[in-house]
Amino acid sequence: MGTRDVEVGLVPKPMITDPSDAIVQITHCTISGSDIHLYEGELNDTMKKGDILGQEAIGIVEEVGSEVKSLKPGDRVIILPVIACGKCDYCLRQEFSLCDITNPSSEMEALYGHRLSGILGYSRLCGGYPGDQAEYCRVPNADLTCVKAPRDIDARKILGLTNVVTTAWHALELAEVQTGDVVGVWGCGPVGISAQRLAKLRGAKKVYGMDRDPQRLRHAEDFGMIPVDIREHPEVGDYILSIQSQGLDRAIEASGFRSTAQSPHAALRAMGLERDSSDTMGAIIKATRKGGNIALVGDLFFTTHDFPIGPLMQKALTVRGGQSWPQRVSLKPIFYHQYCYQRPSYSLTYTVSSIPIGAGRTGKT
Repeated sequence: MGTRDVEVGLVPKPMITDPSDAIVQITHCTISGSDIHLYEGELNDTMKKGDILGQEAIGIVEEVGSEVKSLKPGDRVIILPVIACGKCDYCLRQEFSLCDITNPSSEMEALYGHRLSGILGYSRLCGGYPGDQAEYCRVPNADLTCVKAPRDIDARKILGLTNVVTTAWHALELAEVQTGDVVGVWGCGPVGISAQRLAKLRGAKKVYGMDRDPQRLRHAEDFGMIPVDIREHPEVGDYILSIQSQGLDRAIEASGFRSTAQSPHAALRAMGLERDSSDTMGAIIKATRKGGNIALVGDLFFTTHDFPIGPLMQKALTVRGGQSWPQRVSLKPIFYHQYCYQRPSYSLTYTVSSIPIGAGRTGKT
């Protein structure tokens, strides 16, 4: 188990270790973009053999600790990826992914100067919590990490609410998307498409979707967006300005930190001299109008070279980023009736009973 090597196997059933825990039997889960970063070995130095992946799942509560107040056995729940204490200054401001308490990682503190929240199934850097791509999951701080889900909706239609749609909404909040805005979203995967659709819901008059994958670009066009193929327009910042002379009011990076379009950044990554890339950010900064807003939700972790700090400063751009605050978003009823659109084929899902134990796959997903 390592780079491009993930297996299915037998592990001990988790137990309640804290009175705020819940044990949830997983019925549906997905492979997220964050899992792909782990699969590609981007965080190998913070992983070990036997780590359980997964941070997007729905299941049935089997057992709760003595301090869990809002859940009971038999409840159907959405499991959120971010583990928050609910009591620190950040949680009280509903900035849940900045929680001071739930991540013991000294490595993150050394890298960033601070520790952020714990995240299920996302390496020792994010707390080392076992994930929910398993038959059972121990969910810490269950009152905040689980959200009750209606039983009359197909699980595959609401699975995106675990992390995809909440991250998309978080991106729009960071970018402050408003009625009449022209918005550009880099990435037409599940998070990018959700951000594009939600931008329309918030009143954006025009939304561009940037990607290199033809199928994803077709999805964006089907939903009423303006697709931009970066294979045809490698200088995508210049291209956007050629068709939208004032530039974008709001720009969102949802393509992931491994995205590179220019050969210098690809070479730096291949040589191990650059772990993140500012390639996409350079295009975003160029395409965004003076005084515009930029949101980063593509899981940047480390450092990059040749960052266009001058244009960023001189154009008076506002840049915000961060993991989502799903506890804040998931309580909004709008997502149940407006956003149960998820096409089952758009999320990779499985039911536990359909995978024979020991049927591991190596090198492929």
